Amino acid sequence: MVASERGLWAVADGMGGHEAGEVASAQVTEALLHLPIVYHLDELVECSIEALKQVNRALIALAHSDHRPRTIGSTVVGLIIRGEEFRCFWAGDSRAYRIRGDTIQQLSRDHSLVQDLVEAGMLDAAEAEGHPDSNVITRAVGVSENLRIDTVGGDVQSDDVFLLASDGLTRLVQDEELFNELTSSPADVAADTLLDLVLSRGAPDNVSFVIVRVH
Repeated sequence: MVASERGLWAVADGMGGHEAGEVASAQVTEALLHLPIVYHLDELVECSIEALKQVNRALIALAHSDHRPRTIGSTVVGLIIRGEEFRCFWAGDSRAYRIRGDTIQQLSRDHSLVQDLVEAGMLDAAEAEGHPDSNVITRAVGVSENLRIDTVGGDVQSDDVFLLASDGLTRLVQDEELFNELTSSPADVAADTLLDLVLSRGAPDNVSFVIVRVH
């Protein structure tokens, strides 16, 4: 989802099966596209979180509206830029990165079982990618009555590059590869190259990502 005129970008990755996942991710992006007009950075963050909570309630109601209760959910990661500041908000394992100079930094923290195990010292970070439960997420829109959205913020500098991406990209492409592509090519060329890279590696999951370059 791209709303550059508002300084707002987001990626939503549906879950719960193909059809249910498409419904969930579409509701998330539609809600963010139709936020009220506000001008203060943190006020827009608050509006975004409230909109996601409304979608969360709607998806849970939808999931329990037939005879077979199921999960209809979506991860989400969003970026808002106002002047020289940014905020990211997210739920799930879709990620936000910032490239500045010669460094790529993951701004978000995965809401996933393996990330919890790594932080608890029960799993080595190098083993996380191949873990059998690597696809188990602990938060998403539409999964729990009490949706918790994490946020992080900081400064923005000219030539910063932000990447919002679903795990369909980040599971298959390492951070160093992301850095190399995003710093060596225009955004449209880098996007095509990254997509081709994912396809060449089997593309076992949906791939969604947004590249934002600061001028």
